[in-house]
Amino acid sequence: MSLVKTARPFRLGTTSFIYPDHIVPNVEKLGPQFDEIELLIFESKPIEYLPPKADIDTLARLSQALSVTYNIHLPTDISLSHGSKKEREAGIDTVERVMALVAPLAPTTHTLHLDFTAQDRAAGKEGIKRWQERAINSLDRLAARVTDPRLITIETLDFPPEILFPVLDNCPMSLCIDAGHLIKYGYDIAALFERYQSKIPLIHFHGVDFSFNPSKDHQGLDKTPMERVAPTLGVLKQFTGVVSLEVFNLENLTASVAWMANHFFAETNFR
Repeated sequence: MSLVKTARPFRLGTTSFIYPDHIVPNVEKLGPQFDEIELLIFESKPIEYLPPKADIDTLARLSQALSVTYNIHLPTDISLSHGSKKEREAGIDTVERVMALVAPLAPTTHTLHLDFTAQDRAAGKEGIKRWQERAINSLDRLAARVTDPRLITIETLDFPPEILFPVLDNCPMSLCIDAGHLIKYGYDIAALFERYQSKIPLIHFHGVDFSFNPSKDHQGLDKTPMERVAPTLGVLKQFTGVVSLEVFNLENLTASVAWMANHFFAETNFR
């Protein structure tokens, strides 16, 4: 795979786990070819799982040397929407700690999951309302503890995006559209983009293989039927933020880059 950093409608990124190695070696290999790397900090427990300061210093140097920026995927082992206030407070503390740790990297965004559990689903409309209230309360508390809450993006997951509307409308945080999740579950990306276009700095893009039951996401883009991915291409033609090819091995990344070249970048000298 050989890419050239050149003018594109949006900046192109991928994850820090393409090669089965730590974050720094991945950035060393991928940084020369991509505009941005999505640093995956999925685990915060125990605290030793967080990147050491020496790695942060190295990543800061690589950012300058390779002309690459970073966005951060915040830990997924926390919850700011949990039914337990203690769990929510612990989640707020963790997000604040991680954001302080990575601050020397000047991340463009910090992406956060708001988990919506089977128990939340089973509680119906009242359960959704309580979930929204908990999420808004947690995000308000978090916003008061960080420098710029707009640098936190709430990611679309497996639940209908409409559930997030009251949260996004009542908090200063931004939105990360995960296009792969929307494709997998059949949600309307065009309507979501139109509603929140000014609040979307980041789109996660990955393929969905519908030959499996249940279907598998985070695959190469070549695995997705064109009729299912076409609405996302329409959105990308209007988007000027960062598109992160959110896959986790070289095979899926290579296939995704080739797919992008064939279906999108032919007119922008992508190679």
